[in-house]
Amino acid sequence: MSESHWLFPGFDPVAVQLGPLAVHWYGLMYLLGFVFAWWLGNRRAALPGSDWTRDQVSDMLFYGFLGVILGGRLGYVLFYQLDTFLADPVYLIKIWTGGMSFHGGLVGVIVALWLFARRQRKTFFEVSDFIAPLIPFGLGAGRMGNFINGELWGRTSELPWAIVFPAAGDLARHPSQLYQFALEGVVLLLILNLAWRARPPRGVISGLFLLCYGLFRFLVEFVREPDAHLGVYLDLFSMGQLLSMPMMVAGSLMLWAAWRRPHWFGKGAKTA
Repeated sequence: MSESHWLFPGFDPVAVQLGPLAVHWYGLMYLLGFVFAWWLGNRRAALPGSDWTRDQVSDMLFYGFLGVILGGRLGYVLFYQLDTFLADPVYLIKIWTGGMSFHGGLVGVIVALWLFARRQRKTFFEVSDFIAPLIPFGLGAGRMGNFINGELWGRTSELPWAIVFPAAGDLARHPSQLYQFALEGVVLLLILNLAWRARPPRGVISGLFLLCYGLFRFLVEFVREPDAHLGVYLDLFSMGQLLSMPMMVAGSLMLWAAWRRPHWFGKGAKTA
C-alpha cells in the first residue's frame, strides 16, 4: 500500500444500539431519503395550483416504498443472484441477508406509481414528474451508506484519492460509492429540481431522470469492481451497464417525445 493512499477508517455499520435493537447506517440512510422526499413533496403540494394534497403525497410515497423494497429485492435476486435463487428459492425472501438492485427497484416503483395514478385518477407522467426530483437525495444517501459499510468498492487505482478497503485486500481502489453519491445524489438532484422550476412539458423530468441516472451509472461502472460471480460481458460491460443502457434509450426517447409529441403524455402541457 502506498503511503499516499487513504486507508478506509472502518466505520461501525451500526449507527445506534438500543438494547437488542440495532439501527444500521444503511437503513438510516433509507429513512433519511424517505423523510426528505416526504418533506419536499409536501412543500410542493402546498404551492398554488399544484393539484396535490398532503395525503396524496403520503400515499404516493407509501406506494413507492413498497415498489422499492419488492422490486429492489426481486431485481437483485434475478439480475445478480439467479443461480443462488434456483438452488434455494427461499433466498428470495431472505432480505436480512442483504442485496437490493436499483434497476429492480425502479421497475417496482414504476408499477407502484402506475397503480397509484389509476387510483388517484392522475396520469402516470403527472405522478412520475412529481416524484422524480424527490428521489436523488435518497440515492445519494444510499451510496453514502454503501461507503460507510465499506462495500461496493471500485477497481484498483493509483490515483491519490484512492482508498484501501481492508475487506477488498491491500490494494487501493476507486471510492466509487462517493462518485455515485456525487453524481446520482448531488448532480442529479440539482438537474431535476432546476428543471422542475422551469416547468417544462410533461414527461421531460421523468425522461431526464432516466437518461441522467443511466448515464451516470454507466460511467461509474467503468471504475466500479464488477460482481465476482458475474464479471463483465463482451469483455467490457458490467451487468449494471447493461441494465443502464435501456434507461438511457428510454430517457432520450421520452425527452424527444415530450417536446415533439406532448399529447402522448396526457392533458396538461406543463409539469405541475
